[in-house]
Amino acid sequence: MNDTDLSAFKSRIETAIAQLDDTMEQGQSGTKTVTLDQQAIGRLSRQDALLNQAMAKAGQTRRAQEKTRLLAALARIDQGEYGYCLDCGEAIPPKRLALDLAATLCVSCASG
Repeated sequence: MNDTDLSAFKSRIETAIAQLDDTMEQGQSGTKTVTLDQQAIGRLSRQDALLNQAMAKAGQTRRAQEKTRLLAALARIDQGEYGYCLDCGEAIPPKRLALDLAATLCVSCASG
């Protein structure tokens, strides 16, 4: 992989991280503790509010995990290890990296 390709991947990773940060910031309100007014909200509405809160927390967790993966990919770029399989050391095809910017395994190693 040449420097131009690495620069393009680095830019895409940084953009993805920025988008995740924006989404995570917007999603913070959905993870706050659900306060319920027992007189104004019925049983189903309370269950719905708790379900929405659980889904928002799960979404935030997934986004945080993806951000961690992308930050690790940036670190691999800086170390000159980006684009190489962590198991066998072979180059990961650029098409695979284009689909998953944080891919750490080649297709052979990922498939078992």
